[in-house]
Amino acid sequence: MSKIVVIGGTGTVGSQTVQELLKRGADVRVMTRSANRIASLPKGVEGVTGSMLEPESLPSVFAGADRLFLITPLARDETAQGIDAVDAAVAAGIRRIVYLSVHQADKALMIPHFVSKLPIEGVIRASGVEYTILRPNNFYQNDLAVLDAIRAGVYPQPSGSVGMHRVDVRDIAEAAAIALTQSGHSGKTYSLVGPRAWTGAEISEMLTRHLGKPVIYVGDDLKAWSAQVRAFVPGWLVRDLEIMFQHFLNAGLLATQAEIDELTAVLGHAPRSYEDFIKEVLPV
Repeated sequence: MSKIVVIGGTGTVGSQTVQELLKRGADVRVMTRSANRIASLPKGVEGVTGSMLEPESLPSVFAGADRLFLITPLARDETAQGIDAVDAAVAAGIRRIVYLSVHQADKALMIPHFVSKLPIEGVIRASGVEYTILRPNNFYQNDLAVLDAIRAGVYPQPSGSVGMHRVDVRDIAEAAAIALTQSGHSGKTYSLVGPRAWTGAEISEMLTRHLGKPVIYVGDDLKAWSAQVRAFVPGWLVRDLEIMFQHFLNAGLLATQAEIDELTAVLGHAPRSYEDFIKEVLPV
């Protein structure tokens, strides 16, 4: 049986992907920087300590494995970390890599944490191993951090008036598990997107209907957003996210119907809807 290494396996996408792999009977190994976190991994998952910041730790992480799901961190040295991981994986005999990039990474070149993923994609494509690149849109699950604000009648996530084809993390996890365990996805780059675009106004209208009370969209005020998060987010990251959100306000993050259709074919079902996500996390 193939052994699949998941780097980033305790985060939002990675932990959900581990669950999807376990459903499929996969042999899963999760790398974590902290030995203390190994005990909290799901039953049946092998935990191993290692860090992309310490490339010398990676050969033992990949030993005996042949597939890798790579999630790189939101960090100033993301590119270097990702390239080190790919290099160590290929040297250790990994034969298939699935990489979590970002939707339209090659078009939004002004966003630091978008463009930082492109060299990693390039190294993977040039590595000679089987690969699949996953490019997800903005996550529905980002709203979990603002549920209290929504309940109080305010939707603060910068969304703009152009729209974004936001996606459920569970669809990302399914696509990753499929690409890791099934054939037919080598050399593919998939856009992971939701079934429709959402603007800030449309989100507030939907939330208002769902909750039965007014929810006001305030996400276009990036200065207010920055002031809210600056106390607990590093300055470089605040600026990075400001650039990203300004791009969303100016240009949106829209998918084509062809991208939606392709994802539907990969998943075997239509992408999950934002309305259903909201009903799930904000029951009336």
